[in-house]
Amino acid sequence: MTDALKRLSDEGVAIWLDDLSRKRITSGNLAELIDQQHVVGVTTNPSIFQKAISQGDGYDTQLTDLAARKVTVEEAIRMITTSDVRDAADILRPVFDATDGQDGRVSIEVDPRLAHNTRATVAEAKQLAWLVDRPNALIKIPATKAGLPAITETIARGISVNVTLIFSLERYRAVMDAYLEGLEKAKAAGLDLSKIQSVASFFVSRVDTETDKRLDAIGTDEAKALKGKAAVANARLAYQAYEEVFSSDRWAALEKAHANKQRPLWASTGVKDPSLKDTMYVEELVAPNTVNTMPEATLEATGDHGEITGDKVRGSYEQARADLDALAKLGISYDDIVQVLEDEGVEKFEASWNDLLKSTEAELKRLAPSEG
Repeated sequence: MTDALKRLSDEGVAIWLDDLSRKRITSGNLAELIDQQHVVGVTTNPSIFQKAISQGDGYDTQLTDLAARKVTVEEAIRMITTSDVRDAADILRPVFDATDGQDGRVSIEVDPRLAHNTRATVAEAKQLAWLVDRPNALIKIPATKAGLPAITETIARGISVNVTLIFSLERYRAVMDAYLEGLEKAKAAGLDLSKIQSVASFFVSRVDTETDKRLDAIGTDEAKALKGKAAVANARLAYQAYEEVFSSDRWAALEKAHANKQRPLWASTGVKDPSLKDTMYVEELVAPNTVNTMPEATLEATGDHGEITGDKVRGSYEQARADLDALAKLGISYDDIVQVLEDEGVEKFEASWNDLLKSTEAELKRLAPSEG
């Protein structure tokens, strides 16, 4: 291993692992990653839990008990996932304490089938926060139009939030606005703003996947030259928006009340295109006060051969804008790409949730006690 992960951390990038399983917790692997590879947080999603529960026998003991109680499959999933998140939160608690609550965080997602229902999302966020019952939990809420007021209301109740599935700059600004509004409501209610944290998960690799598909269809040399540029440009301009919002007068008033900035989190940072460097979305998005949540393969690749050469975001805004403008000149619609990605993102998480329901139901049936 090189010291690339340490350098990344020293540059102000919090390294979070985009994966969790019972085995990772019980084997000591998560503790090892925290101790040796500078991991300071964990994110989960329905796909991650579906994979964890369907592989191996790590959940058999709990599933056997749940089957004996004849709980619904939805309740079983909640018991299993909140148990993992609670245990991971306990392992990360020393990091949480050492960073005054900024890191040492574990995220758990509201049921993605509620993505277009504001009231149900808020109710689910409250329930998850109660079930996990750890100060270092983050409740993941998607940045759909219905999700925006849910973010505000959840923050207003003092519950820390990881906003997920952000693809567009316009939606990202709306997310930051929803966060600030939530803080203002929390302040008016007399809550301690220093205890409320949030990250905004801005998705990276999927932007290139969708854009590059369209560039390939055009097929000109000009189009080929733009491959692999859209995602980094988009994320860099998101950081520019973050700098603007969190240097505003509105923010200054909240900062005086000890509020925390909502950090940009680079999500979906595993490189999908084999022609691109596998650490690209780590190396090219180094900036202070950010989070990069990595699949384990990306974490290992960065530790093995990552080249961290300082802040690659600030000072790059002009080029980033030029790259997106060049795509527009080729007739590639930014607005269409980000809408397609948001729709797909919600659909994929819903599909994973349904797969999780099916595989958990099958396990409950397999482990159900025989009658008599």
